[in-house]
Amino acid sequence: DVQLVESGGGLVQAGESLRLSCTASGSFIFDTSTIAWFRQAPGMEREGVSCTSVDEKLTHYLDSVKDRFTVSSDNAKRTVYLQMNNLKPEDTAVYYCAASYYPCSGHILYEYNYYGQGTQVTVSS
Repeated sequence: DVQLVESGGGLVQAGESLRLSCTASGSFIFDTSTIAWFRQAPGMEREGVSCTSVDEKLTHYLDSVKDRFTVSSDNAKRTVYLQMNNLKPEDTAVYYCAASYYPCSGHILYEYNYYGQGTQVTVSS
């Protein structure tokens, strides 16, 4: 059974940073997968934040986070990180990661096999 577990969320002030982690376990071929981050704020639709081809180490970002968020991966730990700098109140949301063997469509992953439980990020002004 495959599981994705997010961690690293919390409450920060505007301008501060957080690093989220998404760790895959189970029979999942991490090295050739696609990992995406989504977020969903209360009352809002889910929004794609980034999409990463793990083997190509290529990431596409939502325009509003492009200069502030960075994705990296550690294949040995089967973990993808979302480094979020200069956080803004509008970044407040539950952040989820998703995993797939399908490719990214820009910063969006439309088809995914696995989805995590989410981690709350709250940015105060």
